[in-house]
Amino acid sequence: MSMKRTNVYADPEDLAIIKEAAKRRGISEAEIIRQGIHLAAMANRVWDEPLFSRTFEGSGRTPTKPEVRDAIADAVRRETDPGTVA
Repeated sequence: MSMKRTNVYADPEDLAIIKEAAKRRGISEAEIIRQGIHLAAMANRVWDEPLFSRTFEGSGRTPTKPEVRDAIADAVRRETDPGTVA
């Protein structure tokens, strides 16, 4: 992947933390800054598709914890044993 150079002003305390973390992790300060830029970019990205593409029918009430646990357990059983009917 090609990279583009840019200049950024940063708080000296933040830079000190980055320097310490880079030394501790054995990577460059630039790599930590690139990771931070990537996290910021992804946090602000607008997605073209919705997070969930499925819709679910329900009773219109909030399920109880046991109902959620049982629904998840049933889904896991169906995933691991496709012949299982809920």
